[in-house]
Amino acid sequence: MTVPFYPWTVWIWAGFDPALIVVALYLGWTASQFGKVFIAAIAALGFSVLFSYAVSAAGIPWPAPITHDGPTFFPVRAVAALLWAILGYGARRAVGRRA
Repeated sequence: MTVPFYPWTVWIWAGFDPALIVVALYLGWTASQFGKVFIAAIAALGFSVLFSYAVSAAGIPWPAPITHDGPTFFPVRAVAALLWAILGYGARRAVGRRA
């Protein structure tokens, strides 16, 4: 059995899943402590995977689809969720200092 090859653009789309970005930024923004950013990332990862699977199963085109026989790229999505949540957390702190 050969290992499937996926172009790097597929890997990039997994990190730029719109559902992942929106939920991670929002939860990172609302985190009151930095430790909660990790919880926000896990929640964003779970929501985005379920949402992407539901959208893909419904046959709606999605930038980062998840199918039962396709790649999910959990490591890429997990790291991206953490980075987006940290970005949301940092943006909230930056805005809070200026006000």
